[in-house]
Amino acid sequence: MNINHSIPLGSTTLLADLNGALMWTEEATLIVADLHLEKGSSYAGRNRPQFLPPYDSRATIERLEALLARYEPKRVICLGDSVHDSDGAQRMAAEDTNRVTAMTGSRDWIWIAGNHDPVPPSCWGGAVLHEVSIGNIVLRHQARTMMPEDETYEISGHFHPTASVTTRSAKISARCFASDKRRLLMPAFGAYAGGLNVLDPAITALFGLVFNVVMLGRRRLFAFSSASLRA
Repeated sequence: MNINHSIPLGSTTLLADLNGALMWTEEATLIVADLHLEKGSSYAGRNRPQFLPPYDSRATIERLEALLARYEPKRVICLGDSVHDSDGAQRMAAEDTNRVTAMTGSRDWIWIAGNHDPVPPSCWGGAVLHEVSIGNIVLRHQARTMMPEDETYEISGHFHPTASVTTRSAKISARCFASDKRRLLMPAFGAYAGGLNVLDPAITALFGLVFNVVMLGRRRLFAFSSASLRA
């Protein structure tokens, strides 16, 4: 069963996981993007509430705990939008808050600031940064359309990329990683996070017409070139 797939970024090889995380083995670093914790409870509090099962945070946390047990990283980087809105951390169940604190307390943990989330509460632990550079790779929440000359490679989230392919019997859509070997867009990790097709102009403006995707199937990963995709 193919639950991992290598993605090159310059001279670095990163390991895409079936759960939508990225493992940088050489740096002992696990990377996830767009957890959107407490998205379900945010919908219940709207002027016109939509009542979704309030279990998305726990499901997301459990998947993240499983990845920590599998890869045993020394560092975790969350690429922004870790909480869905400014009050999300206050709505989170005490048990889930304690589980987040336990994860951050046993390793280096970096929260990259996103466009949804505020600074996480101090009880969550970890450090909050706008972006972080490791060697010649910059990790940030949202990709820059024009990368500065002194930046070589980039890993980001924000767009929640999805891809669609047509088989003999159906059109299949799924969350995906997208990369052109210079930039790498990560899928949203959150249980209730939506998605944007990688052929949308907002994403093709970053890559152009030639790039590759790694789609998250139910039991394995699938790699395709952009020429195989459908809008």
